[in-house]
This record gives sequence, structure tokens and C-alpha cells, in this order.
Amino acid sequence: MNDPKQTFAQRLTQARKMRGLSLRALADKMGGQVSYNALHKYELGRMMPDSKVLLVLCDALGRKPDFFFRESTVKLETIEFRKRASLGAKPLAAIRESATDFLERYREIEELLNVPVAFCNPLADSVLHEARDVDTAAVKLRHAWKLGLDPIPNVVALLEEQGIKVFEADAPESFEGFAGHSGETPVMVLNQKRPSDRKRLTALHELGHLVLRFHDRLFSAKDQERLCHALAGALLIPESVFVESFGGHREQIAARELVEMKVRFGMSCQAIMMRARHLGLVSQSTLQRFFILWRKWGYDRNEPGVYPVLEQAERFKSLVFRAAANEEITLSKGAYLMDQPLVEFREQLQLLA
Repeated sequence: MNDPKQTFAQRLTQARKMRGLSLRALADKMGGQVSYNALHKYELGRMMPDSKVLLVLCDALGRKPDFFFRESTVKLETIEFRKRASLGAKPLAAIRESATDFLERYREIEELLNVPVAFCNPLADSVLHEARDVDTAAVKLRHAWKLGLDPIPNVVALLEEQGIKVFEADAPESFEGFAGHSGETPVMVLNQKRPSDRKRLTALHELGHLVLRFHDRLFSAKDQERLCHALAGALLIPESVFVESFGGHREQIAARELVEMKVRFGMSCQAIMMRARHLGLVSQSTLQRFFILWRKWGYDRNEPGVYPVLEQAERFKSLVFRAAANEEITLSKGAYLMDQPLVEFREQLQLLA
């Protein structure tokens, strides 16, 4: 049985980091009603707040009192953030702690409904020895997941079906995503603000970190990032399909052609050109000219063409709504699991009978 002081200490630290606050910033937010020294002692597990202080903390951190006394059941491990240098420590901590909180709630609803989905890595027995092995790995994974050669309609839904827990974070613009594990469960965090084509590529890049095994002495960390990106492209557009759609080796290509491929396959024009280079269908000089023109036209930030499918993580929400509709959980429990006010949850539920 956990020490209540330690449980409270862990939860207070988590709630504070989720809000992106330092201890001093939290003390200021509480209008001086609780000192920095007192907050520090709470987080060290040396003392507990009284009921009045607890309510002030709840108000400042947007948490209900019972949050602070639930034992922690989830721990995220082996996490690698993309573009780590562009984010500060506080935003990174906020994303990580928010993902941990979400995963706890996800695990709880799965256990309540007895609907766990185990992840099986189709590439567990494969080791990459050279860059071309990436396309072989993509073919093997597509075969294992029965994807054929057709475009993947919804990448996030596919990953959820395979047992990967996906959390969409309200994150800064510079954040792309990360992948990690909680025990045997693979976890992926994506930036919910990204357009679908960017989100699809990031999700499959992070999948690369979860499923690919690299020969330790052949690939640097930078090489591994590049090959995870190559895997994402190979999964979105298999080699044979890409060669046919792109038209073989090219010296010049029209922007409109790239946009049409983007809309069909859900892959950005820039990623399409990178894949063409990976397959040897364009020269390095052609690729460089493309990026120069793409930036000149402002397309590097506002690319033309929109993939028509909205990429969103839906499984967790669906499980909570199903449980509430079937009266397997109360509306209050549903609101807690969704981390939203009861009134808002009731409105979203929209029972039909």
C-alpha cells in the first residue's frame, strides 16, 4: 500500500508539470495562499495540505480532489522526442505527463470493458543492415497487416487497431511527436494541430522507432531517424505503386502532379520528393531545385492540396461513449475518463434512446 503523502507528492508534481508551471509559478498562480516552501514540501512528500489548501490547488491546476489520491499505475519509458532542441524542458514535461494521464484513463476503460488489444511487432525478427532493407520491411509489415498495395485511408485508426495507444497533444507548433512504451504497450503522441498529411507521416515515422531493429554498428542516431522517415514513406506509398504513380525517373515534375499524389496517398509533396530521391527516381540536384522553388513559393509552410480524411485518435473516446451509453459506467465516470466537465460530456454523448 502506497504512502498517501508520496501518492499526493507524485500527483501534485504531475498536475503542475501538465500545466507547464514551476513551483514558484504555481505559488504565484495561487495568489500567495500557499508558499513556495510549502509546495516544495508537498512534492517531496514531507507534508500534506489541509482541505482548504487542497481546494485552492485543485482550482489552480484544474484537477478534482480525487486525482491527487489515486495511485499511479502507468509509467512511460524509452521515449525519444523528435526536434527535442526546439522545445523547452517545461513543454516537454507537460506533454509527457499529459500522455501519462491519458494512458492511465485509457487503460482503465479497457479494463472496465475487458477489451485490451495486444500489439505484435511484425518486424521483431528482422534487423536492418542497409538502407534498402527499409522497403523490404515496409512490404513485410503491409503484408502482416493485410494492407495490400492500396493507400492507407486512416493511419491513426490503423495504429489503434494494432494495439498502439495514440494520444493527440495540444502542443507547441515545433512539436511533432514521440513514441515509447508503458510496459509492453506501445504509446505514440502526436501534435493534434498538424494537418492530416503531416500527422500521417509523423505517426508512421514514430512507428519506425517502435518496430525497426537496427544493426548497432552500421547506423548512427541520425541514420536511424532518416530510415524511420523512409519507412513512413514506404508504408504510405509502396515502391511499385510509387514508381508507377511518379512516372519512373524524372528530371522535371510539375507541382500539380505532386499535389494530386498528395491528395491520393495522404503524403506531403515534400515527403513525396524525398521518397523519389530515396528510390533513385530524381537526382540530388533535382531535389535541391525543388526545395528552392518550394520555399520561394511559400509552399514549405503552406503547401497546396488537402488530404480529405481527418486523422484523429478515436478508439478511446468510442470506448468511453459505449460504456456510458450501455450504463456500464456513470456519466460522472465518463466525464472523468474524458477529462471534461459533466455537462460537456453529457452534451457530447447525445443518447438516441
